[in-house]
Amino acid sequence: MSQDPVTRAQQRENEDPEEAVRPMPLVVLLVAAAMVVWAVVYILNTEPLNLSQYGDQRTRTELSGPVAAAAGAAVDGKAIFAAQCAACHQATGAGLPGVFPPLDGSEWVQGDARVLANILLHGVTGEITVKGNKYQGAMPSFAQLSDAELAGVASYIRNSWSNKGEALDAKLFEDERKAGAERKTPFEGEAALKALLK
Repeated sequence: MSQDPVTRAQQRENEDPEEAVRPMPLVVLLVAAAMVVWAVVYILNTEPLNLSQYGDQRTRTELSGPVAAAAGAAVDGKAIFAAQCAACHQATGAGLPGVFPPLDGSEWVQGDARVLANILLHGVTGEITVKGNKYQGAMPSFAQLSDAELAGVASYIRNSWSNKGEALDAKLFEDERKAGAERKTPFEGEAALKALLK
């Protein structure tokens, strides 16, 4: 007895797949549960995440930027030098030959404190001789810095590298700022700076 051709074709086909209930293996379930319990205990026993001991340990105040030093507080002249001066005069104080004069061994740095204060307060343009070499350029004014900051950076450069000058007081910068209040332009070369000594 022959079967219908459709029935024979149906018999050759595999049964449609069915999704069986296969629970997660017990070992995997226990590991996942243990990890969740450990995470909860760890979070509950950990200090708040806003403490400075996490990350690079800087406080929110330190990250918000520089803060003006309180009266009488020490100023980090090295940090001011690194931020304001090192790009031109280099971290070594050697400057760039023919472009930016050196501060290390400079007669302008180690010389009269009033001249150095005025260089920082007003800047210099034109020709200036440093350690026997002539430089033609422009140094901007740093009058935007406080008297304490200027004293800090001046003291730093006067006592760094081979320089052995005495530290300068903020009062010097306060006095020179008042004395040169009418000056709106930088000093024009070394002749104008030497005129301060007269």
